[in-house]
Amino acid sequence: MGKTTYKRLKGSQSFRQRLLLATLSSTPIIIDEIRADDMIPGLLRHEMSLLRLFETVSDDCVVEVNETGTRLKYKPGIVMGGKNLVHSCALTRSMGYYLEPLLVLGLFGKKPLSIRLKGVTDDPKDLSVDTVRNATLHILKRFGVPSEGLDLKIEARGVAPEGGGEVLLTVPNVQSLTAVQWVEEGMVKKIRGWTFSARVSSDFEHSMRFAARGVFNNLLPDVHIFNDHKSGPHAGKSPGYGISLVAETTAGCYISADTAVSCGRADETGEIDVERQERKPAEDTGVEIASWLLQEIEKGGVVDSTHQGLLFILCALCQQDVSKVRVGTLSPYGVETLRNLKEFLGVTFSFRPDPSTGTVILTCVGSGLINLSRKLS
Repeated sequence: MGKTTYKRLKGSQSFRQRLLLATLSSTPIIIDEIRADDMIPGLLRHEMSLLRLFETVSDDCVVEVNETGTRLKYKPGIVMGGKNLVHSCALTRSMGYYLEPLLVLGLFGKKPLSIRLKGVTDDPKDLSVDTVRNATLHILKRFGVPSEGLDLKIEARGVAPEGGGEVLLTVPNVQSLTAVQWVEEGMVKKIRGWTFSARVSSDFEHSMRFAARGVFNNLLPDVHIFNDHKSGPHAGKSPGYGISLVAETTAGCYISADTAVSCGRADETGEIDVERQERKPAEDTGVEIASWLLQEIEKGGVVDSTHQGLLFILCALCQQDVSKVRVGTLSPYGVETLRNLKEFLGVTFSFRPDPSTGTVILTCVGSGLINLSRKLS
């Protein structure tokens, strides 16, 4: 077989993308000095959990981590997909963290992927599961992913710190992704929202909905916010509530904003955060997210700033054709994604700022990734 040559990387930054791109491009990697100087060195719980998740959906991948967790050796296998898979996510990050790489990985599997994730469904840091279902999946469809077989069912809510939520993700396979010319933003035609409350009174939801509606009602008539009050086993193990808002434009773009509030949040060490105990009222959360959504819309672009990374990855994985997309201000995460894509796939984007709208138009030629493991039926 000959000796495997490893790509050498350093540091803990953009760990998810490095794993994802290494797997898709079949590049074995070694990451050194992962938080070597930190008080808690090495890979964190959610990063280990992500590695386990990659092992679950692929076959024959080799993961070696040293004792302190500061060095990782990863040799990707074949992405298998498959039915009835289950993965318990680490509770330090919500499912949005795991779903983003998983969606892309599932597309290039051998069989369609159907996996049940357990853990925290919503937190303030990552995408909420409502946002993934109502905005992220639409972005994939732009690139020629069939809508049948692409679904996320939310079966139980789980808020940090205890989790207890459950979702069922199904992803179809594709042969390759189609390049997009996606620069039209259009005007916002409707706003849809989803609030949830688990193990707390549903009044929290009413306050959030009322406050968010108050912001939007002056601007457009078509605003509808659904509620989802869970109790009993479907409410998970911790009390909390949250809201996810998605604006749909006439050109078929989905701009989103979301957050979740956990009532009694423990940080990494298990201590309950003192500042977190003085929570702001639910109305303020509603107003804050509504205003955040308006800011994202104002920035322009065909996706919001949290989805830039995913958008660039999809463009870079397309067939060898020119993709052209418009984004608002480049987020730091987006910039990091562009660097990783250049490193792993050799795809470079060219930028053209559009001063009249304050947006940036990016063009690239896809790397032409073809799903070789898929069964040709």
